[in-house]
Amino acid sequence: MDSPYRPELEAAIGAVQTAAHISRVALATAQKDAAAGSFDVVKDDLSPVTVADFAIQALLARVLHGAFPHDGFVGEESADELRQSPALLSRVLATIAECAGASLFRDADDLCAAIDSCTTASNSARTWVFDPIDGTKTFIRGEQYAINVALLEDGEQILSVVGCPLLSADATAPIFDASVDPTGAGCMLFAVRGHGAYVRPLLVETAEVQPRRLPRHADNVTSPDGLRSVTCWALLDSGVDTVHKAVAEQLGVPFPGCDLLGWVPRWAVMALGLANMTVWVYKTRDRHAKIWDHAGAMLLFEEVGGIVTDVHGKPIDLASGRKLEVNFGFVAAPKAVHHLVLRTVLDTLKVQGRDELLS
Repeated sequence: MDSPYRPELEAAIGAVQTAAHISRVALATAQKDAAAGSFDVVKDDLSPVTVADFAIQALLARVLHGAFPHDGFVGEESADELRQSPALLSRVLATIAECAGASLFRDADDLCAAIDSCTTASNSARTWVFDPIDGTKTFIRGEQYAINVALLEDGEQILSVVGCPLLSADATAPIFDASVDPTGAGCMLFAVRGHGAYVRPLLVETAEVQPRRLPRHADNVTSPDGLRSVTCWALLDSGVDTVHKAVAEQLGVPFPGCDLLGWVPRWAVMALGLANMTVWVYKTRDRHAKIWDHAGAMLLFEEVGGIVTDVHGKPIDLASGRKLEVNFGFVAAPKAVHHLVLRTVLDTLKVQGRDELLS
């Protein structure tokens, strides 16, 4: 891809390649030795944290800060749990040393500082956003997960690199959490705003692999007949499943279609053309999305002709902080029919008596 962001893209692709290796090593080690404590830590939101989460965030922060020292960084993890668990901290250091070299971090304090560099507010106009493992619960089960890296400039998505170690670049719909690439290659998707979205195998022996440009398939959808859904059906208690299902039924869209726990894998399958519509309405107005689940990954879908707004039709404001507090929920669909999907969402909320979610 020729673009003004070639250095950033190459650095991010290399980092995600290494991050994917870390994720596989961490998972294999934990599965082989369940007593190692790899999955013992639980965050305050009750999602499990793994060696891979910490190791990958540390890697991404160190590598990209080294290449672009004046940029800001936002990541999901804090090093607090590591400082409280010497065994876990030791395992993270050992995993990084095995996969990326022992010289990447001077010591444990250096590693923790790298992780925490992604938790403080940045005044930089350019900010990298990381989700080291999106879909941690499915990752633990050896199912679909993703590594998400985004570059924002003044709050606008500029660059996206997403690694999906278990998703085939040639997958066919529908895709579920248990749909694992039989070749073991996985895929990497990347995009630069205005320069298209691409896919390539993730785990390859040579750096010379040629990426495939993804067609702007969403441009071809001009009526609800062409809509295909991706959602997370009956697995998360944050959304209103009855609304999601009713919207699909009103539009005549088979439901659930692709069914994935992680948000980044959902955006990935939309970029690949395995789906082209998603709707998410939270159960309460005070629930908001987290930036690392969507920044950059949404750009993949936009670069194939998709439109992404919230439930009220507002653009997603990625400058609002770690939580997207300006927006409520998501409506994503091809440009020509987005307004129809949005109207159906609003009508369904009214019919179901969920007026409190419309205010």
